[in-house]
Amino acid sequence: MDAVPGYPQVQAALWIGGKSLPAADGFCLDVADPSTGQAFVQIAAGGVDEAIAAVDAAEAAAPGWVAASPRDRAEVLRRAFELMTAEAERLADVIVMESGKSLADARGEVAYAAEFFRWFAEEAVRIDGQLSVAPSGRHRILTLQQPVGISLLVTPWNFPAAMGARKIAPALAAGCTTVVKPASETPLTMLVLADILERAGAPAGVVNVVPARSSSAVVSAMLADRRVRKLSFTGSTGVGTHLLAEASGRVLNCSMELGGNAPFVVFPSADVNDAVAGAMHAKMRNGGASCIAANRFLVHEGIAEEFARCLAAAMARLRLGPGWDPASDVGPLVSRGEREHVAGLVEAALDDGARARTGGAAPDRPGWYYAPTVLDRVHPDAAILSQEIFGPVAPIVTFATAEEALLLANNTDSGLAAYVYSGDLAEALRTAEALEVGMVGINRGLISEPAAPFGGVKVSGLGREGGHAGVLEFCETKYVAVDW
Repeated sequence: MDAVPGYPQVQAALWIGGKSLPAADGFCLDVADPSTGQAFVQIAAGGVDEAIAAVDAAEAAAPGWVAASPRDRAEVLRRAFELMTAEAERLADVIVMESGKSLADARGEVAYAAEFFRWFAEEAVRIDGQLSVAPSGRHRILTLQQPVGISLLVTPWNFPAAMGARKIAPALAAGCTTVVKPASETPLTMLVLADILERAGAPAGVVNVVPARSSSAVVSAMLADRRVRKLSFTGSTGVGTHLLAEASGRVLNCSMELGGNAPFVVFPSADVNDAVAGAMHAKMRNGGASCIAANRFLVHEGIAEEFARCLAAAMARLRLGPGWDPASDVGPLVSRGEREHVAGLVEAALDDGARARTGGAAPDRPGWYYAPTVLDRVHPDAAILSQEIFGPVAPIVTFATAEEALLLANNTDSGLAAYVYSGDLAEALRTAEALEVGMVGINRGLISEPAAPFGGVKVSGLGREGGHAGVLEFCETKYVAVDW
């Protein structure tokens, strides 16, 4: 089995019970470099047998990890933060190779991911219960927070380090053991994280990693296992609803971070230059492949032309190229399928009367690239406004009144994030309250923060990650009636 590039001590194999293992039948998956479309390493991929073996390992490790003191669990997470920070460049290189994102984005992701280990190291010693007197005064009400149990963590390809850390860190802080099923496109990063956690002191079996040959079969097998008590999933709404249906048969505790369709609302009182700068952050972080990326730009008709012109100029200045080249601002999409999805949405919008102010096509070069694109004159009913683009494309729709802006913004089943730019704080706060989303950025295009609760409403998910709420997602509340 090949070594993980940049981490020669880490083998591209299954990680079960603290051991690096090949698949029982030798089955392997190719991991491709999106900048060339060519495979650069093979990785062991497990099936149902390996998935159950990982649950076995998590079960064996559970009593010791539950019994570990909060301080001991915190120290493991703290050391993981320190190792990630010290090895940031090597981990960023792995992320670039398998995801295609720019080196700057990969470095940012590593720093962001490491912060989850630091934050939840601090939260591990602050998982509080409560004692109160019953209203009758005759007895006491005692509540305890206890680990939910073996947790299945299913992570996406777009942030392979950050989404892994955002799930593993609170699970370990709460006292849960875990099995991680990483995305098939980006499994290497998770294997590196497993190595880091082992060196940080996580006992064998506390973190297990099973890249899968058939994700649905592997996940279904673990969902059906009565020892698994938690599912934490980040991915598309379609897959998430299917997993919820499966989990419902066992009434499984679920946290779901699903798709978004974030509106970026620009009121006439906004500073256009500030709004464009914020739009570049909200749209182009990770090349647009983010569930909280600005997906629809709703701009007041009085400033729409200026905004479109300035945004197009900023997007046109971005340099497209392989992620490993420091001169590149935007890397390729992760796969041919993702590029075809983005290209199809743009072509349909153009056929429907939209205008490309910049971009609008895939460049003629190897790899899965798509040019940074700004579309205006987009019809309010265009398909591009109702689906996650997950690429470097910004469609602009105009509005005349605040009421119309809210109707357009809330006209979606998704409700993850939104952005509001306004020079009137009262207007911005009124809009934030009325938006049907879980998170709002006011006059800023970056909202992700390990210390803040991350999650959505409507079909964008259940539960919250990050903040104090993140660790409670891996706890169950126990009530004890006490009389003394």
